[in-house]
Amino acid sequence: MISDEIIEEIKYKNDIESVVSSYVQVKRRGRNLVGLCPFHSEKTGSFTVYPDSQSFYCFGCGVGGDVVTFIRRIENLEYPEALKLLAERAGIKIEENFDDKTAKLKMRILEINRTAAAFYYKCLTSEIGKECLQYLTGRGLTPKIIRRFGLGYAPDSWNALLSELRNKGFDDKEIYESGVVSRSKSGRLYDAYRNKAMFPIIDLRGNIIGFGARRLSGDGPKYINSPDTIAFKKSRNLFALNFAKNDKSGNIILVEGYMDAISLHQAGFENTVATLGTALTSEQARIISQYAKSVVVSYDSDEAGIKAARRAIPLLDAAGLSVKTLRIQGAKDPDEFIKNYGAIRFKRMIDECGSAAEYELDVIKRKYDAKTNEGKVEILKESCVYISTIANRIERDVYAGKLSRELDVDKSAILGQVEELIKKRRSAENKKYMHDLKIYSYDNKRGGIGNPERVKNIKTAVAQEKLIACMLKYPEFSKKIVERLEPEDFSIEENRKIFSVAKDRIEKGLQFDFTSVNAELSMEDINRAAALVAGCEIKFTDNDIDYYINIVKDAANEISPEKAAELSDEEYLSRIKKIIDKKNNSEK
Repeated sequence: MISDEIIEEIKYKNDIESVVSSYVQVKRRGRNLVGLCPFHSEKTGSFTVYPDSQSFYCFGCGVGGDVVTFIRRIENLEYPEALKLLAERAGIKIEENFDDKTAKLKMRILEINRTAAAFYYKCLTSEIGKECLQYLTGRGLTPKIIRRFGLGYAPDSWNALLSELRNKGFDDKEIYESGVVSRSKSGRLYDAYRNKAMFPIIDLRGNIIGFGARRLSGDGPKYINSPDTIAFKKSRNLFALNFAKNDKSGNIILVEGYMDAISLHQAGFENTVATLGTALTSEQARIISQYAKSVVVSYDSDEAGIKAARRAIPLLDAAGLSVKTLRIQGAKDPDEFIKNYGAIRFKRMIDECGSAAEYELDVIKRKYDAKTNEGKVEILKESCVYISTIANRIERDVYAGKLSRELDVDKSAILGQVEELIKKRRSAENKKYMHDLKIYSYDNKRGGIGNPERVKNIKTAVAQEKLIACMLKYPEFSKKIVERLEPEDFSIEENRKIFSVAKDRIEKGLQFDFTSVNAELSMEDINRAAALVAGCEIKFTDNDIDYYINIVKDAANEISPEKAAELSDEEYLSRIKKIIDKKNNSEK
């Protein structure tokens, strides 16, 4: 295990503001920092960093914790792996002598995936995969690009891969956890992919973390992906980024599908990546921003592709990327365009493509007839709303001028409407932020804090929560709190769990903070603790601590007739003695 001293050094040398800022664009708001949450999609920033307590909390999705929790979530790592990454970032050497079952299972799953990929490739290049190979070459793929991406074929068999993995020494639990097999209602394992072209998904470290699969015949979805596992999260990875990260142009081409990405790589566009069968996520946008300064969105030309591009643009913009959008004409997708017109024409189209703002404004204009007054008004309304979301004042001025010339409307009138919309949005954002701060502990959606037991005992619950928040934010009070209270004094189960860990560590002379309890509390409990700290805006005094302790103890000494009937004689007498002792002490 890693010593508490080393953990404390890792935390000290990884200031949360610095670490979070390398992943998320945050702006200072008073003492804190606020930005768009990297863990869920949102338009208004709910993600808050608290430098004073070295913690973070999102009022939108209820995720919170410290710098280690943040790295665990954003990099999809287990606790020891997150510590190692932060240690490397700070230049701290740590011994890798920890025994972590989850980390070991993850390594076994990666081995299973590597074995499966080799099996699929072997099948593709054998007689059994002849039709699949013909399909891939028929799509224009060369043997060289097929080898480079490790494409394969899952045979039309219920247990071909399963038998291969068992023969290689993997047990059924490991195989099932990897996602390459499924389980029937009777409990029997069988191959998850049958008669499909297989696309290995490779992470930045070269590990095969999952698979994409394309149906070759029959019914069902055309493409399916591996389920999320402890080694693979669809929302946090990108296809072909393991190759694209080596490109030095500072630009990434973003496409929708595996075949688009592979075709563009074959045509020389090795800076191409694809999403994994889902809409672009904020995590994926943040990952792209680590390897490029600009991105060209090259989605399919159909209505679904246009909608997907419009959803992706604000996420990429929020990640700090310069965004251009390619409107493909004469083909349904990049793969078809390359085949029909060649790489040189595609390169010219990329060089000439417009900004994301031009794309969005063009989409709006195409919806209405600008020759009619009604159409012109609708274009102006929607365009002003969009222009008001552009952060740069100069860009707003440029696009307002362009709109003014195209629709023959006074530019100052457009800018006036845009400024009014900006003021309304800022006012709404500030109200939401202050509202979230006030209700953090009463909303079921934020950290799972609300529950019926809490509602029935609201005064006691708040006192318990204040004491937990105090120990995390102001550790100088921790010893006093744990000396006067026992875990059983905490009537709310979630609070009792956190306090038990706190008392145990403090009595052993150990730290009680987010970092030190990452291995002892679940992520849900850490979220809860972070929510309590997020709502703790006051500086506690000794009188405050005494007040909250007394509320908790008074509630613990109270007993309903129903509970009294369930107590043994010894427990009942112990309760009576506590009440008498408390009364005598107060009279003194």
